Amino acid sequence: MNPSTLVGMLGGITLLGAIFLVATEEAGVLINAPGLAIVLGGTLAATFLAYPMNEVVRVFRLVWIVIRNERLYTRDDMEELIRISQLWFKGDVRAVEDALEHVANPFLRTGVQLLIDLTPEEDILDLLQWRITRLQAKEHAEAEIFRIMATFSPAFGMIGTLVGLINMMFILEDGDIAQIGTQMGVALLTTFYGILLANLFFKPIATKLERRTEQRLVLMNMIMQGVSLMCQKRNPTLMRETLNSFIAQYKDEIRDPEIAQQLEQQTNQNQQPKKRFQGEAGALRGGGGAAAAGARRGGGR
Repeated sequence: MNPSTLVGMLGGITLLGAIFLVATEEAGVLINAPGLAIVLGGTLAATFLAYPMNEVVRVFRLVWIVIRNERLYTRDDMEELIRISQLWFKGDVRAVEDALEHVANPFLRTGVQLLIDLTPEEDILDLLQWRITRLQAKEHAEAEIFRIMATFSPAFGMIGTLVGLINMMFILEDGDIAQIGTQMGVALLTTFYGILLANLFFKPIATKLERRTEQRLVLMNMIMQGVSLMCQKRNPTLMRETLNSFIAQYKDEIRDPEIAQQLEQQTNQNQQPKKRFQGEAGALRGGGGAAAAGARRGGGR
């Protein structure tokens, strides 16, 4: 399971448990099946109206992607591309074709295969860029489903609130305080469910999917840059350094705090002897000046 997703789920469960146990006298007060049905049923119904059937069904698969810890194999793909570039740099096309049969990344395989087929670099990059754009649009639409659901659920929570208030108005004539309280509870709980689902479930999933897309786009752009360097017959060492820049992790892109601290310590150490020498020189000048003044006074007598 994805560690951050696990932490978020545990945090959400802890929050809800604290609300049930601390903020209410009875745990069952915040459980209302009709109100939850209004929010969930209305949100799903509106989503089916807004999107095609196949896209909505894919929502359940996307939830599983968010929960599990998906690995992108970025470093493995980079090393594989560098190994193939070394063979290409030597001109061993047969070895490149053999290595290509064991490549698991279809995007990388497509780029290298077009290169083997002597496709012009511009056409290769255009095709790869189109595939990147298509993936970005597809996965953005998938995340957008959850964004839309996050707007639907509070709205249906308000609808449930209105239903509860309308029912409460009809029973006001009877004066049954228990019934009035029940209907008021339904009215308020549906809003609670709608806001809770939007901010603790739908929006976090959308954000997680968007971050996943960003990471996949970095990988695809790295591969496209590597294929471009292979087209130009660039040295594999240059390719390694170029591709490393896509995945390298720096705390600060323009300054390394550790090296800066070491340089500052060395500067301070070098300045200490200089300050000591200047102090000793000043003392000697002061002593020499006093002796000369005494000699002048003695000569005057």
